[in-house]
Amino acid sequence: MLVGVKFLRRLLQLVAGNLIQGISVAALVQANLGLPGWDVFHQGLARAFDKPIGSLIVAVSLLVLLLWIPLRERPGIGTVVNAVLVGVFVDVGLAVLPDFDGLVLRSAVMVAGTVGFALGTAIYIGANLGPGPRDGLMTGLARRGASVRMARTSIEVIALVVGFLLGGTIGVGTVLFAFGVGPLVQWFLPWFANVD
Repeated sequence: MLVGVKFLRRLLQLVAGNLIQGISVAALVQANLGLPGWDVFHQGLARAFDKPIGSLIVAVSLLVLLLWIPLRERPGIGTVVNAVLVGVFVDVGLAVLPDFDGLVLRSAVMVAGTVGFALGTAIYIGANLGPGPRDGLMTGLARRGASVRMARTSIEVIALVVGFLLGGTIGVGTVLFAFGVGPLVQWFLPWFANVD
């Protein structure tokens, strides 16, 4: 019984983290000051195919999971939940959040979205139920000989450039996210690490 309660708590933690990530991405979209590399890619695809960005986040997540096969990565329940829910929550966030006017308000939303994404990431990682599709791709490439830094940087830069060419938004928010999210996740993670 206790094992079931612990697993349920971890599952709720996973979903809460994905919810915060999704709403944070929606806030970054609405701030319109630049998106993280992958979300520049998702937004570029959304504009190119005239589809909701959240739906394309889900589609890209599932395609990235296919890249795990030759890398022999094994998804966890957290991998599948993350692949689906973040995109769903982005679309929910975009339906609920208003357009933000004025540079000061948009800047505050950009900072809040970056901090929120880091918080959501620490919460979902802390549940220890499996990495998201993009994180698993990075670790899979690292296990095949690439450094984590090189794997992560290469993936992010490719997504950013392709997304920009497709019409995704880059700006000061892109830079803030690139340099801020890692240290913030590291700071938040001890608060949420699963220690069952």
